[in-house]
Amino acid sequence: MTEDNGKRTASSVSSHLLFWPILIAGLAFDLLSKSAVFDWLADSPQQGFTVIKGFLSFQLAQNPGAAFGIAAGQRTLLVAVSVAALAVVFSIFLFGGAHLKIIQVALALFAAGICGNLYDRLFHDGRVRDFIDVVYWPGKHWPAFNVADSMLCIAVVLLLMSGFSTRSSSQKPAQKQK
Repeated sequence: MTEDNGKRTASSVSSHLLFWPILIAGLAFDLLSKSAVFDWLADSPQQGFTVIKGFLSFQLAQNPGAAFGIAAGQRTLLVAVSVAALAVVFSIFLFGGAHLKIIQVALALFAAGICGNLYDRLFHDGRVRDFIDVVYWPGKHWPAFNVADSMLCIAVVLLLMSGFSTRSSSQKPAQKQK
């Protein structure tokens, strides 16, 4: 732990107390939700359950690729990309000076999402278990996703928000000279 002008850097105790519990809780929630839904619906005739008619349901799906099926069947590549992404996230958290709490939360959500989908790639025959099915227009379904994917999207939004807030705070008007 280092100090910079009296302020602790991102590797401070408070940063770790924020980052690691979010990562662990997010990963646990992802893996438990996948396991619970897949166990629950595996014997169902439709392998699905309607939550909100015409909008939201749980449907069992397994994605052998990345988002939208990109690189389907390229398990080794997808595992390597996930490991590299995880290394980048940890490096930014530990050494990159992520001072803002919003960035620390975003990095933790990134790590949890990456770990959740990486677990599936490693232990579920290279396929990521998806189950959340959203209808965005009558008859039009968004590709099925899971809690890990949701955490990745939330992390992106948080990083965008932090970019706007740091940009606006660094562009304070110049003070008038007396």
